[in-house]
Amino acid sequence: MAKVSAVQKQKNRERLVKKFAAKRARLKEIAADESLPMEERFKARLKLAKLPRNSAPSRLRNRCEVSGRPRAYYRKLKMSRIALRDLASVGQVPGMVKSSW
Repeated sequence: MAKVSAVQKQKNRERLVKKFAAKRARLKEIAADESLPMEERFKARLKLAKLPRNSAPSRLRNRCEVSGRPRAYYRKLKMSRIALRDLASVGQVPGMVKSSW
């Protein structure tokens, strides 16, 4: 199980990303528009830099929804390999059986 503080920090980042997504996209669009004057594009870059760092989507980390583990994450299932194996052993994952030979 991951530290509760790490999971809460991730949830806070997800909330900030969602909150500032539209503003960030608009500022990026202005900054990348070559038809606008250089001063206006530069002002957009400065405003973009003033946004909270944790509102950037690149700061998000994939975490297991069951245990909060950040590594060995299956995107399709949104869980880690360890949580998947535990659930499969109990019979919670349909069609999956523990392999033995």
